[in-house]
Amino acid sequence: MNDYTKLLADLVGIKTSEQVAATATFGVFGTFTAFMFGGWPTLMQVLLMMIIIDYVTGIIAAGVTGTLRSRVGLVGISRKIFIFLIIAIAHQVDLVLGDQHMLRDASIFFYMANELLSIIENAGRMGVPIPSTIKKAIEILHEKGGDDDDVQR
Repeated sequence: MNDYTKLLADLVGIKTSEQVAATATFGVFGTFTAFMFGGWPTLMQVLLMMIIIDYVTGIIAAGVTGTLRSRVGLVGISRKIFIFLIIAIAHQVDLVLGDQHMLRDASIFFYMANELLSIIENAGRMGVPIPSTIKKAIEILHEKGGDDDDVQR
């Protein structure tokens, strides 16, 4: 489509096939997200950001320590996908119980804490100094966390 035709289409309000495809894609993604997770709250945005940061810092830390392996990276991505599947299941259970996202949000908070710990561990593996208050907080979390069976790595 030439520039004149595109300008005329924009003025009249006619969408190009690319615009229609993008709108449809976002619509399908939004519907899927609403069904699977009950929407996309700020908690999910923060968790996604933390997952991406954890994955990237994990790759960097593995590169620094000489332990970078593609299979380990694939397993890491698989685990991250399963985090979202577990959150989706928690949301579906919330629907059955009639709760307002209690299990979903509790699951998100659990995984946010887990990702934060992993990010800090990655920073430590890279030689980044960790403030003593954060180290103490991590120790307290590990002590209060109970059995190591609760979190499998």
